[in-house]
Amino acid sequence: MSEDISSLVLGICRKAKEASYILARLPTETKNRALYNMADALEAHSDEILEANRKDVEASRASGVKETLLDRLILTKSRISKMAQCLREVAALPDPVGQIVKTWIRPNGLIIGQIRVPLGVVAVIYESRPDVTSDAAGICLKSGNAVILRGGSEAINSNITIGRILNEAAVKSGIPEGAIQVVPTTDRRAAIELMKMRDYIDCLIPRGGADLIRAVVENAKVPVIETGIGNCHIYVESDADLDMAIKIIINAKCQRPGTCNAAEKLLVHKDIAPTFLPKVISALRAHGVEVRGCEETRKIVPDVKPVTEDDWYTEYLDLIIGVKVVGGLDEAIAHINKYGTKHSDAIITSDFNKALRFIRDVDSAAVYWNASTRFTDGNQYGLGAEIGISTQKLHARGPMSVEHLTSIKYFVLGRGHIRES
Repeated sequence: MSEDISSLVLGICRKAKEASYILARLPTETKNRALYNMADALEAHSDEILEANRKDVEASRASGVKETLLDRLILTKSRISKMAQCLREVAALPDPVGQIVKTWIRPNGLIIGQIRVPLGVVAVIYESRPDVTSDAAGICLKSGNAVILRGGSEAINSNITIGRILNEAAVKSGIPEGAIQVVPTTDRRAAIELMKMRDYIDCLIPRGGADLIRAVVENAKVPVIETGIGNCHIYVESDADLDMAIKIIINAKCQRPGTCNAAEKLLVHKDIAPTFLPKVISALRAHGVEVRGCEETRKIVPDVKPVTEDDWYTEYLDLIIGVKVVGGLDEAIAHINKYGTKHSDAIITSDFNKALRFIRDVDSAAVYWNASTRFTDGNQYGLGAEIGISTQKLHARGPMSVEHLTSIKYFVLGRGHIRES
């Protein structure tokens, strides 16, 4: 059986590598036509996708998966239409492949330049969200990369169905077979094999919980772009518009609590805590949120559950929030930089200089002033879609779209130049 898994993954990787060389030189018009046809195919086959998704949701619900996490798995007609729209938006983006980044002339007359080229083969190992199958396929295709998609067992039927529909539409549009492939097994050994395929895979992107990301980072022999978990914070300053603050906090925590850009922690300036905390905690509870607080928080609202040290590090992905009273901006920034995951953090303040300090000093991929952390999303940023939100600093940071899946190649133009020293 182990040999069968190895052979399966090796075959997928070889096909992807072969396809990547063709993809890299395809004209923009061919790629865009494929993306539009893929979008149309998703909507045309929505009933088929929903039936496959229904099987996944029923199996996950029967296994006891929390409803907040099920939300990431569930597809609807509306969500399929959004997936299709994301593909159309990716098609409308400028093609980064072949883009001249810059050129310069050396004193000896050599012309040096940089041009954007695809990475080659991108593998994505992800959990729960079948919309990743569509987003990743579209972004990789537009950026000239072949993609290998290995989703979690909870979404296997959805992923296989979406992958097949996308691939058929792409091939009919002139995209090479092997450019879009879904690994058709839930066996974890397939993911382990992918992590070893250094000769075929140029970049590996894990999307999911802390355990998945840690496993990929620690075991992969292929270069990894780390998409981190989201222990996201909102800090409310003493001069904040408190009504606006409550509106933002409720949106960031409650709209979709199972997403990585949902707020998990609330920090409140000590000067407004006595008046603000009762109001915001009441509003959170009205939305079904369990509140866990520090000692100062519990002095003001005694029936709040005590927070633990582990809580400060935890991404709940649920209707739970940790609350802390802080002495000011310095303490808030220090707390976020210690306990946060470098994902998305926000400040609510009317003071420009405080906002500027927060934006400058908080070490996160996305920082917000008077806005919800829920906007950390490739589509919301105008990138069409995203293949992941990078929380590392090398190569890419934040929502990654088509440009982030390219690299730089130098070209040098001479007229018989030779080096003499």
